[in-house]
Amino acid sequence: NNNGTIPTLSTVNKQPVINSLGATLTLTADKSGSLIIFDRAAGTVVTLPTTPAVGTYFDFMVAVTVTSNADKVITGSATELLVGSVLNCDTDTSDAVAIWKSLVATANISTNFDGSTKGGIKGDYLRFTCLNSTTWQVRGVTNGTGTVATPFATS
Repeated sequence: NNNGTIPTLSTVNKQPVINSLGATLTLTADKSGSLIIFDRAAGTVVTLPTTPAVGTYFDFMVAVTVTSNADKVITGSATELLVGSVLNCDTDTSDAVAIWKSLVATANISTNFDGSTKGGIKGDYLRFTCLNSTTWQVRGVTNGTGTVATPFATS
């Protein structure tokens, strides 16, 4: 009980943050629950841990719009696939909404943000959660410009 007082920063729980990313980052299962901040305009490739425990999860937030290469999240193995969906808002036309899906029967192993058509714009968000030894669930919200397209990919 805090007796009606506002807790101080030292008593507030917060999510661990990983930022100041270079060109590549390989995550380990012990970093589960972390917020990975894409803060590099030249893009970063992040590799998820191979066969982590069920329930392992990572959040990704774009803090700097990618302008070259891509902000990419890829599974640690080609046998670990992505399922789920990403909601996208086309910001330069009518704010039309699209939902990009990755179904069980697809071979999608990565998401790729290009800074325009596939997301990667400041404020975009994804969460990856391990469902079992071969499946990561993806959900998120992105913005796009131009002719928007799915961020899901097979490589």
